[in-house]
Amino acid sequence: MRKETLELLEEAKKKGARLSMACEVLEISSRTVQRWKKAGGGEDGRKGPRKRPANKLSTMERKRLLKVVNSPEYRDLSPRQIVPRLADKGAYWASESTVYRVLHEENLMAHRERSRPPVNNHPKELLAIEPNQVWSWDITYLPSAVRGMFFYLYMVMDVWSRKIVGWEVHGYECMELSSRMISRICAEMGIDEKQLHLHADNGGPMKGATMLATLQKLGVLAAK
Repeated sequence: MRKETLELLEEAKKKGARLSMACEVLEISSRTVQRWKKAGGGEDGRKGPRKRPANKLSTMERKRLLKVVNSPEYRDLSPRQIVPRLADKGAYWASESTVYRVLHEENLMAHRERSRPPVNNHPKELLAIEPNQVWSWDITYLPSAVRGMFFYLYMVMDVWSRKIVGWEVHGYECMELSSRMISRICAEMGIDEKQLHLHADNGGPMKGATMLATLQKLGVLAAK
């Protein structure tokens, strides 16, 4: 047992893993590994606890706890929320750490509702291998000589070369202004249809109907 574990740890270290993290995955301490190496391997000498913990849940208590945490009232809550709410009602089935351990042993640490778990949809990654494939643009404040008054800098940058391909300064934010600017820059740079992805955030001037219509007319693909 020791020999196989040490071999696994050595293999993990060769692949770049940290010893402490590898030991955590195997549920042993780094000091134990040091003792094993000093002893030259051999069998695992750990025998586990000699006595059953006095506060260990019985089979009935465990079933009752699982029934409670999986009930409609608590199944969408974490143990950190469940234990205090039960305590407010004068009920104490187990400690927070015990609830976490029981749920982990029963593979119930994931979504426990009947509905589908939430899905995180990551945005599509854009890759540029040469200029004028992906542009990014934004609008930022420019302070004026009058305190509290600002101008707005409209700026477009090529992602691959980091070159500023165009910019304008206006007194306000407007999707008509941004669409005209993008049309002008595309004409100056000779952008062909479907050659370019234009990346922006979800601001009003970026996702307005006029701006989207302009991009469609130019054959520029909008990316968020």
